[in-house]
Amino acid sequence: MTQGAGQGPEVERTATLRDFRVPAYVNETGPYDHDTHPGNAAPPLEEPLEHPDGYTPTQRDLPVINRRGDTLQVAVDPAVVQAPVTVTGPGPLFVVGDVHGYLDDLVAALREKGLVDAAGNWCAGTARLWFLGDFADRGPDGIGVIDLVMRLSAEAAAAGGYCKALMGNHELLLLGAKRFGDTPVNSGAGTATFQAAWLLNGGQKYDMDRLQDHHLQWMSRLDAMEEVDGHLLVHSDTTAYLDYGDSIEAVNDTVRETITRNDADEVWDLFRKFTKRFSFRDEGGADAVRSLLDTYGGTRIVHGHSPIPYLLGEVGSEEGEDNSGPHVEGPHVYADGLAIAMDGGVTMAGKLLVQQLPLNI
Repeated sequence: MTQGAGQGPEVERTATLRDFRVPAYVNETGPYDHDTHPGNAAPPLEEPLEHPDGYTPTQRDLPVINRRGDTLQVAVDPAVVQAPVTVTGPGPLFVVGDVHGYLDDLVAALREKGLVDAAGNWCAGTARLWFLGDFADRGPDGIGVIDLVMRLSAEAAAAGGYCKALMGNHELLLLGAKRFGDTPVNSGAGTATFQAAWLLNGGQKYDMDRLQDHHLQWMSRLDAMEEVDGHLLVHSDTTAYLDYGDSIEAVNDTVRETITRNDADEVWDLFRKFTKRFSFRDEGGADAVRSLLDTYGGTRIVHGHSPIPYLLGEVGSEEGEDNSGPHVEGPHVYADGLAIAMDGGVTMAGKLLVQQLPLNI
């Protein structure tokens, strides 16, 4: 397999993925062959499973989905949101990797860490919780995930803690598909549309049908990055954030202003840059991390976006003989210990990660 040849500017180098083969697939910014990064494709499901009406598993889902029955209801219960409490100091800090619509997995992971109770309500008091983006697409209930995060934000604030979220490339993709649809944009490699890119990367009709104005407003106001307790939190493992400002405030303002202007080409360029990945891997990766830390602050960067199995070069068999999937036990620390990867690969038989920081590594 030829690696790294003929790739467009938005495609990250994959030369060090160790001896794997996958079928031809579609990248998040357009169609490519084997040379593009593998984080956006997987063999098709062998047998259909029960999913919500309108959920359409794509070739980016490996046969590991085992989520049957009703999903969690996430309406805010006024009885749960108590009066604000007096806070004497910040609570423990947690981060959540890419969720991609797997609501049941998310609730289970949050319960395991003691952040929500059996009913899915906030029970962690003054704890601080950050989601690193990519709530929807590929999985069966992206809007349910967004509703849950929005509700937990209110409940956590009332308890003296907080639940906050960052902008992922799939939030930009969903916003673009809703706002711009089939409007042509200049992709850098020809004409593209947000609608086509969204569908090719796991966009779900079930999500689009339930997408409301308050969801769009919430997504459009998300920050792109934040620094907490020495951790620089971002969605994507890319240095493209440097294109949008030399401070955290400047980057967040620029991203929000770009979305507010509602120019399809500008939003597409933002989406394309947030889709870049693997900048912290391989030779020069630690220097790339340092360039961000030196500019925005922090001593370690924490990101989602690139599944840990692909950062490690661990993938299953093309022939489907090994259906056990990659074995992800927790975050991946790399780039001379300066980067922490949090996308456990929930869409590819991995694990939806919720992790308390700092790591004792």
